[in-house]
Amino acid sequence: MGQPPGARGGRADGPGGRRRRGRRWAAAGSAVLAAAVLAGCGAEAAGPPTLNFYTPADGATQYAQAAEDCTTAANGRYTIAQQTLPKGADDQRLQLARRLVAGDTAVDIVGIDVTWTAEFAKAGWLEKFPPAVRSQVEQGTLAGPLETGTYQGDLWAAPLNTNTQILWYRSDLVPTPPKTWDEMIQMSEALHQKGLPSYIEVQGAQYEGLTVWFNTLVNSAGSQIVDESGKVLIAEQPGSGDAEEAATIMKRVASSPAADPSLSVAKENDGRLAMEAGTAAFQINYPFVYASINTPPPDGGGGGTFIDEQGRPAATDTGRQVVDVFKWAPYPSVNPGEPAKVTIGGLNLGVSSTSLHKDLAFEAVQCLRNRENQLRNAVDGGVPPTLEALYSDPAFQQEYPAWQAIKESLDNASVRPKTAAYQSISIVISDLLNPPADIDPAAVPAELADQIVRAQNSEGLVP
Repeated sequence: MGQPPGARGGRADGPGGRRRRGRRWAAAGSAVLAAAVLAGCGAEAAGPPTLNFYTPADGATQYAQAAEDCTTAANGRYTIAQQTLPKGADDQRLQLARRLVAGDTAVDIVGIDVTWTAEFAKAGWLEKFPPAVRSQVEQGTLAGPLETGTYQGDLWAAPLNTNTQILWYRSDLVPTPPKTWDEMIQMSEALHQKGLPSYIEVQGAQYEGLTVWFNTLVNSAGSQIVDESGKVLIAEQPGSGDAEEAATIMKRVASSPAADPSLSVAKENDGRLAMEAGTAAFQINYPFVYASINTPPPDGGGGGTFIDEQGRPAATDTGRQVVDVFKWAPYPSVNPGEPAKVTIGGLNLGVSSTSLHKDLAFEAVQCLRNRENQLRNAVDGGVPPTLEALYSDPAFQQEYPAWQAIKESLDNASVRPKTAAYQSISIVISDLLNPPADIDPAAVPAELADQIVRAQNSEGLVP
């Protein structure tokens, strides 16, 4: 991938310059360099500073509009220039890490994945939010997303967007949705015995989605994988029991006679497609699936087997589609009567420690994440907001009919392990638990704890 717009050039260290020799050339070079520095200072003083705002490619249109609006609101004191990072999260992280470790002063505001907070903070790449600014960020921000921006008691990034999973299901197959994973597995197997769509779609491939599934189950059972001090908890009582229970649920889903045969390679979009095709009864997924299933297919047709009022397979009805019976409910619990603690995602805004305009950058962050910009991100970009007040906004509720289930999930949220070694830990977890059908639940706590300790002892933050 190329570098973002405006990120190229600016360095006068080409090979031709390095080959010049002699005092005359050295003196001339020094004079030219001094003149360039003075000219640069003059140019900086002649106009308002430009704050470079680096964001993912997804949602870049909304972020660019926010940058434009906040530039107008700054009344000429500064300009915000939105810069687009690569599409892939790993590529985004790598590009930012390389720039920040090199001390790039052209990086002012960074949009970072919620899993990077600890790593970037510990590496010294982010500026800690001052107390007054932190207080402003905390006002009206949902507690779960706010937690993703903190590390060891300090705020390093302000929540912009969030995301969470809920249960999506076929109401013609299960009029009353399951409240627990145990109930859902039993319902799935009963549907399978009747020859009806039965799959439970969840992210079982060897990637971050599998780690998220495991983390949600462990936290829902009552424990954590790793605490902020880096202590591994899953090999200790009661943590080991919770990890074993989480692994048991994953194995049951994957090895059930009603399971999707492709579960071990399934990601978010695979679950969406299975539901739309009519082969799945349940789907654990993000809110984006609602907009997708409500977009009519090009041929106007629908998929799947439907059942009539007596619970029997109905004759094919070309006028009926899965969308007609597509419903939502809270994420299934591990412990009956206790809400699930769903692992949340999202994008946070941090101020680079290399920025020459940190005070202005903190001010700009507040504008970039204000009510208007978060609502636009939600409605146009499909990402839930982090400001609690927006969940009662009619414009948001119209775009997100499942907003109550989303809000409940966010209110009981869990976050991924807040450690600088998270990327390595996630790889270890997804490797050990894939394929889910082959998991040995009793062996998971000790084996995973050992591998996580090894991952945390690795050196180097930049790949």
